[in-house]
Amino acid sequence: MSIESVTAPTAARRANLRGHLRERGLDALLVTDLLNIRYLTGFTGSNAALLVSATDDPGAEDRTVICTDGRYLVQVAEQVPDLHAEIARASAPRLLELAVAWGAEKLGFESHVVTFDQHAAWSDAAPGIDLVRAPGLVEQLRTVKDEGEIALLRRACAAADAALATLIDRGGLRPGRTEREVGRELEWLMFEHGADGISFETIVAAGPNSAVPHHRPTDAVLQSGDFVKLDFGAQIGGYHSDMTRTYVLEKAESWQRDLYDLVAQAQAAGRAALAPGVVVGSVDAAARSVIDDAGYGELFLHGLGHGVGLEIHEAPGIGKLGTGTLLAGAVVTVEPGVYFSGRGGVRIEDTLVVREQEPELLTLTSKDLTIV
Repeated sequence: MSIESVTAPTAARRANLRGHLRERGLDALLVTDLLNIRYLTGFTGSNAALLVSATDDPGAEDRTVICTDGRYLVQVAEQVPDLHAEIARASAPRLLELAVAWGAEKLGFESHVVTFDQHAAWSDAAPGIDLVRAPGLVEQLRTVKDEGEIALLRRACAAADAALATLIDRGGLRPGRTEREVGRELEWLMFEHGADGISFETIVAAGPNSAVPHHRPTDAVLQSGDFVKLDFGAQIGGYHSDMTRTYVLEKAESWQRDLYDLVAQAQAAGRAALAPGVVVGSVDAAARSVIDDAGYGELFLHGLGHGVGLEIHEAPGIGKLGTGTLLAGAVVTVEPGVYFSGRGGVRIEDTLVVREQEPELLTLTSKDLTIV
């Protein structure tokens, strides 16, 4: 595989970023968020900074420089072969020195991750440069995934689907087990099915605990007749999956069937509302109105969904107060829930890609009411 084929996606992302920098009148952007550095270069080390020049001249990459420390001398050469690498423990200050030497006048920085003390030190070190706040600029670009990113997300979702299927097929979800036992087995199964890591601590919530949206697993014992809510995800190549399924153990009462059917209808309405150009608040409203009309609106305690990618929660946020519109290529969750405190609750969640025709479903486990 050629260097060009490996680095083409990240080079294209930097080229896209340059256009936004020029629109803002910036000479360059100093990137210090490690996930944004990974997105723009492929580098996965724990210490780095990146200086992205705004110029689109043929030699633009000569002034786009990554800096890391000596621990990553070999790694940066392997992962970022198309950029010059500086080696310095204080990575951001070293790149500021280069920006001064190149005569940069307006330098954007990620003000949402830079501390006050860091900004003060940078200002003292580069008195001739105007440090301009540029919060969320790279995150905005990350909202739309390229097909390579979607392929990794698809694989992460497949690993989670396979792990859940294996758990159920071999009787891992049954009365007598604890929430912790189920959660740890499900996490290990994701590794067995190809995951590099888990997206977050797996939620296993049984019986009354299923009414707690983000319940952490305990030694609570699963009982016959319980709702059991599983919210979990796998990570592959840095990209996360997110899925929630709710099951009933051995026997379901009529109220459980009715509640499950209501949430399933709301989730279907939310999925159907996903389309490019749709206001994100209206997607939330499409699902929420189903629950509101049934008289349980006050029991839907959170937003409908969120973006998924290098972070488990990223833009866009899909909720009542969500702003902006969906873009083709965005990857989002749709996860309505209704929670009866002290009794039980249901949440159903999928990860989907917003497409021009209809959304692409990445989490493929059945959403039919399943009694195990």
